[in-house]
Amino acid sequence: MFSFRFRWWHAALVMLAANMVSAVPAGLAGDAIFYNTFRQPVIAPPAWSFPPVWLFLNVTSAIALYRIANAAHSRDRSCFIVSELVGWVLFAVFPTVFFLLKSPVLGALDTVVGLAVAIFSCSMALRIDRLSAAMVGLRCLWLGLASYVSVWIARNNPDVLLNLN
Repeated sequence: MFSFRFRWWHAALVMLAANMVSAVPAGLAGDAIFYNTFRQPVIAPPAWSFPPVWLFLNVTSAIALYRIANAAHSRDRSCFIVSELVGWVLFAVFPTVFFLLKSPVLGALDTVVGLAVAIFSCSMALRIDRLSAAMVGLRCLWLGLASYVSVWIARNNPDVLLNLN
């Protein structure tokens, strides 16, 4: 019987692929400039803070994925892996909907769904490996703030794609 072992470089490839997909639209659309044109709530992080925070969260998420993917097979482990893959897709798609398509509404939807997925991942991780749960929990905290900010921005700024003022 074939036995697949999830290696550290598998997690690194997931992280690299998601970041490559996400970098193109943001780079094409000038993400900091676009983000800074919006009216923002007072607790909105500055544009320069997103790359280092997301780099840290991506590394900790990749480590958590590696740890849990190599844990004993269980329903919780399978649910965690699927939810993390959904989370990586949401991360990769965000710059396309927000920056390239210029839709704060779809960006907010992506962020709020990302928060729900992260909370679910954290709850699954908590049943398997507390350190991994803590790592995903950091992403939950950031996405909690990001959800508030993105919904505020979506409600108080125009959406070019959806033609909302």
